[in-house]
Amino acid sequence: MFYGEYEHTLDAKDRVIIPAKFREIFKERYTERFFITRGLDRCLFVFTEEVWRTQERKFRDMPFTKQEARKFNRLFFSGASDAVCDKQGRILVPGYLKEFAEIKQEVMIIGVSDRIEIWAKEKWHSFMDGNKDDFENLAEKLFN
Repeated sequence: MFYGEYEHTLDAKDRVIIPAKFREIFKERYTERFFITRGLDRCLFVFTEEVWRTQERKFRDMPFTKQEARKFNRLFFSGASDAVCDKQGRILVPGYLKEFAEIKQEVMIIGVSDRIEIWAKEKWHSFMDGNKDDFENLAEKLFN
């Protein structure tokens, strides 16, 4: 599905261009509507409608009697906004999400299999610098 790193900038109206490779995947899958919300590690998650509905069912099934589930669902769903690419392939990044991810103008758009992540450029580079040496250790811990 979505793979790679792409550097972009927000325009004056807080829109970001979705990489052409990702837009091709949208066309192949007849995807027009997306959901953008707060992600983990101070990035934004962008889901196709199909993947969003799958995640929504999973999170909705968490017991609301558990405080952590309530908190997570509130933060995740209250931050959600639906989006449609315009003719130039741009989506709007709402101000409250821009603030959450500490995005100023430069962003990194990251393909992470079934979702897209939007990072403030400096945050992405900081994440990579702080974690790239852990790649092999993470693989050993997760896959053994």
